[in-house]
Amino acid sequence: MSEAMLERRLLVAGNWKMHGSKIFVQEMMAALQTELPAAMAYDVAVFPTYIHLYDVIQQKPAQLLCGAQNLSEHDDGAVTGEVSAAMLADLGCDMVLVGHSERRVMHRESNEEVALKFRQAIQHQLTPVLCVGESLVERQSGQAFDVVWAQINAVLGLVGMEQLAQGVLAYEPVWAIGTGETATAEQAQEVHQYIRSQLAAIDDTIARRIRILYGGSCKGSNAFELFSMPDVDGGLIGGASLTAQDFMAICHQADKLSQGV
Repeated sequence: MSEAMLERRLLVAGNWKMHGSKIFVQEMMAALQTELPAAMAYDVAVFPTYIHLYDVIQQKPAQLLCGAQNLSEHDDGAVTGEVSAAMLADLGCDMVLVGHSERRVMHRESNEEVALKFRQAIQHQLTPVLCVGESLVERQSGQAFDVVWAQINAVLGLVGMEQLAQGVLAYEPVWAIGTGETATAEQAQEVHQYIRSQLAAIDDTIARRIRILYGGSCKGSNAFELFSMPDVDGGLIGGASLTAQDFMAICHQADKLSQGV
């Protein structure tokens, strides 16, 4: 493992999307209490729905991070149905997803709106996980790099490199989410390396330090190969985060790499 990789702790982050119940939370937290070691050389986080955040925070093992799936770009006010960064921080959240592809597509979140949400998270000491990625059409037309960099550059233009470095990036090829398709480790590495090289042109120290997760269809069977890539620092996990067995299979691979096994 390179010196630069050793500077960056792997992060396994489970995005539950619109799944879960009170019983689900109880069972998952009980399993993770048992399965996660007290001291870890990598980080683990889960991102429940808003209504399950409190239960997760109350029941989770201390070493497990908890994040929200979205936040408002507004401080407060007459914005019915929204949840602010201040509220999430007050509840005890550690992290928050920003600009997930499903919100960009289904809710038409623009790069500019995502940048405002990122800034809100930073201002309230939440770690934003900035999701970026291209569609199948964009990849096939050779626009993948341009699309991904435009999404990052919108945040950079608003908050700058120092604040970008307080977050985490997650590359999620939209064509590999919920489709069963998976970018090869080499395809993931290609985009991750491009992102890091673009950041290095601005500030090489920050570029080496910032974590970039892979957010496609990651599972226990391919996690080791993906996480072994020099610029892949863990995964933003969807379906495989919904059972403790599948999620822990990925965590075990992260543990092997972190321990140099």
